[in-house]
Amino acid sequence: MHDSLALKNTTTDFKRTLSLVQGLPFDMAREQYAKAVQMGLIQRSMLAWAKFERQIDMLEKITLGPWARRV
Repeated sequence: MHDSLALKNTTTDFKRTLSLVQGLPFDMAREQYAKAVQMGLIQRSMLAWAKFERQIDMLEKITLGPWARRV
């Protein structure tokens, strides 16, 4: 019983790690957007950020399909 629990935990940890690695390019895009706003290259706007976030979320879902992260 202990071995099956350990295997289940390992599998869960692996899936979480894989999800984080797959989402890294999209998280990097979000970070770059935030840095561009901080530097003044992009106007600070909650509406623009919301539009950008929707586009990145859609791109992640299209690219990764069923492996895309869910909120």
